[in-house]
Amino acid sequence: MRGGGLWQLGQSITRRLAQSEKKVVARRCFASEAELKKTALYDFHVANGGKMVPFAGWSMPIQYKDSIMDSTVNCRENGSLFDVSHMCGVSLKGKDCIPFLEKLVIGDIGGLAPGTGTLSVFTNEKGGAIDDTVITKVKDDHIYLVVNAGCRDKDLEHIEGHMKSFKAKGGDVSWHIHDERSLLALQGPLAAPVLQHLTKDDLSKVYFGEFRMMDVNGVHCYITRTGYTGEDGFEISIPSESTLDLTKAILEKSEGKIRLTGLGARDSLRLEAGLCLYGNDMEQHITPVEAGLTWAIGKRRRAEGGFLGAEVILKQIAEGPKIRRVGLISSGPPPRSHCEILDGEGKGLGEVTSGGFSPCLKKNIAMGYVKSGSHKAGTKVNIVIRGKSYDGVVTKMPFVPAKYYKPT
Repeated sequence: MRGGGLWQLGQSITRRLAQSEKKVVARRCFASEAELKKTALYDFHVANGGKMVPFAGWSMPIQYKDSIMDSTVNCRENGSLFDVSHMCGVSLKGKDCIPFLEKLVIGDIGGLAPGTGTLSVFTNEKGGAIDDTVITKVKDDHIYLVVNAGCRDKDLEHIEGHMKSFKAKGGDVSWHIHDERSLLALQGPLAAPVLQHLTKDDLSKVYFGEFRMMDVNGVHCYITRTGYTGEDGFEISIPSESTLDLTKAILEKSEGKIRLTGLGARDSLRLEAGLCLYGNDMEQHITPVEAGLTWAIGKRRRAEGGFLGAEVILKQIAEGPKIRRVGLISSGPPPRSHCEILDGEGKGLGEVTSGGFSPCLKKNIAMGYVKSGSHKAGTKVNIVIRGKSYDGVVTKMPFVPAKYYKPT
């Protein structure tokens, strides 16, 4: 894709992110520029050519001077630094913080070793996803989790409402919302060697999904070896007043190879990695089983239940869901959210939830939901794009192999 193709890619990602925000933040008007919240790096983004767009009530960079295509490829070849300070970090503390949280999420949080974490899902009474979240057990009486920016208000209201009733029954749990901290995501093959220059702690001993508190660039940080790209990398929670200095230090130590990267490339990277975008690929009416996240429901939780919507979810595990999230590769124009998926006879199977042109694979990729029975890799389908049907095939995800740093 050249010229107009690159512009179309950027426009499609902008639309997809905007559609996600519209779904998550129901029927509210976009804030004016003056009303948008700004991260500690706002001026730095603008000074470095960041194209700022409204997202979940924040002014965030969708891209910089390079194209979204180039940014995506550079992340996989070298590295990217994302400002994700619009996301919400929360600490839960108290001797009952784990049993409290396990009433709200599907994961076996009690079974985590201290300093480790997992992807999980907040569910409602019908088993639908309120939000996805990364949860870390810092220690038995301290949980650290991060929720999506677009879901912040409803997530915090949900947690607070259940916390009040839990505490009224004698439960020991309190919380702190980390609005005093910023969040950076350092991703790609150079993430670890560059970050190692800025800390005395041995990063080779920190594996995927693990959490540490350590000094980075002389500042006390929360470090989680995770990300949203399929690459090795870290999410760094840092006091907001120190964020600019750390950002500059990371870029300097990489000698220009790690670049500031915006939401546009972040979206194409997560799609290539087969990861869900809440509001597109996961919503209130989609269960974790339908979304392909059954692996996140630990054996103990499957046996005991005890979380919201457990009856629905455990029944789906036992009997199989009626719909399933799948990966798709297609011909023709890139498929977009809500494009209909048909079988060979023209009968409806489901619809696309995310799609676009893969900068790394140089072909169209998408994910969506289809009826069970049509979800197996190799199943041929047709995808309707602007009224015309194009050939497609169900494929396994991730589209680009994950490169998480795990023990050998």
